[in-house]
Formats: sequence, C-alpha cells, structure tokens
Amino acid sequence: MSKEIVDKASAVLGPRIELKTIAQGAEAVVFSTRVHPYLPSGHEDKKYIVKYRPPKRYRHPSIDQALTKRRTLGESRLLAKLYLLEGLNVPKIIACDAYNGFIWEEFLGEELPEGYGFSNLKNFLWMYSAKDRNPHDDVVKRTLIRVGQQIGLLHWNGYCHGDLTSSNIVLENVEGSWQPYLIDFGLGSISDSVEDKGVDLYVLERAILSTHSSYADQYNAWLLKGFSDIYKGHGKIGQAKLKEVLSRFNEVRLRGRKRSMIG
Repeated sequence: MSKEIVDKASAVLGPRIELKTIAQGAEAVVFSTRVHPYLPSGHEDKKYIVKYRPPKRYRHPSIDQALTKRRTLGESRLLAKLYLLEGLNVPKIIACDAYNGFIWEEFLGEELPEGYGFSNLKNFLWMYSAKDRNPHDDVVKRTLIRVGQQIGLLHWNGYCHGDLTSSNIVLENVEGSWQPYLIDFGLGSISDSVEDKGVDLYVLERAILSTHSSYADQYNAWLLKGFSDIYKGHGKIGQAKLKEVLSRFNEVRLRGRKRSMIG
C-alpha cells in the first residue's frame, strides 16, 4: 500500500477520519473507519467502509477526474438501486463524493473463528475444508445455495456484477445462519445480456476452482442449484431464460478452456 495514497485520502477527508486499510485493487483502495461522514463524534460504535479511487498519474488530470467522477457516481447509483430490490443483499450506501472518488458504505462481515480471516466466501470455504471439518457439511451446502440464489436474484432483475469472485461475496452470521452479501460493484452494470450473465457465472466457477479445487465440482453444483431455483420460481418463462443463461455459460466455459489450452 502506497503511503502517498493513504496520505491523499486522509488529506481530502480531514484528520477527523481515521482510516484502516483493508484491501487495494487496480482501481480503488478500501478502508474501514469508525467515523460516520455526517454524524458528530460519539457515534463510533459502528464500522464503515470507505472506497477510494485515487488519482492515476498516467492519465491527464482532467480526464482522470472525469473518469473518477463517472465511475464513482455510476457505482453509487447502481448500489442504491440494488439495495431497493427485495431479497437482494448488498451494502447500504451512506455517502458519495464523486468529485474526489469516495463511496461510504455500511460495514459487512466479521472475523472467522481460529484465525481464518475475514468472512468472505473464499475464507469461509477454506475454514470448512480444513482437516478437522467436513467440507460437505450441511452448513456449506445451505450457504452456497443461498449465494447462488443471490446471484440468481441479481441476474433475474437485469443486473450483472462484472467481477464475481469468492472474495466479493461477504458472509454475515445472522442468528447462527450465514447470510451472503454481494459487494464491490465497480464493474457492475444494468444488463440483461446472457453473455454478461454467463461470464459472471464463469468467473465465480473459476474462482472456486482455483482456491478450492478438491471440492470445486460439488461447491459449484450447489451454487448453480441456488441460481437455478430463482429462475425456476418464475414458471415457464423463468425456465426458458434459465436454459438460455446456462447454455451461454457453457459456451463461455468452453471458450475459456480453449484459451487455456492455447496459452
């Protein structure tokens, strides 16, 4: 993590906002903070996520500022729409400073037991594939089916994620049951394209295969079951659309295998 990026974020937000770095991607840095962007001090009982798109030196300043503003505003608007969809679990957006590239969201997730890290889907599956646990446990099955249902709801309503990896699915323990939330919609879009949906499913399948290869077939089968349940719940129309999406998913999968073979 570049100190320059942290200093830039702190300079814009001011000394009152204490930031803790969580992750850094190609486009944005994710921080956590206990300071609300609007409420006065004394409300530090909750944590919040601050997503920051820092300036890119390789772009002309005016172009960089325009791109940052458009992408930050676009992600915020998309997240606000998704939050209103019944049954779909995404973070609640708290504030957006599109000009400076900041998005404030509610903090989701928690630390997993025994040092397995933050409760995203990747770490959760690692925890259950440990030697002292059964990776085919009903808890894993129920959780993955719920994840598939969340993706099904997203796609059925005409949206795509764009970067659907197991790190971008966060789990919250609600009364002893793991509830999945989809996060990080920086590449998300309003799209009813079967190609976009097929790519979403393929990206997640590859993510599961790369990090949990021993159990990937079963894990991906449970994900697809949950996904299919949403479409099948809409009768003949849903089943017809499901057939289209799964057919394109298989086409995307074949293209990916061919690229892997060619190199």
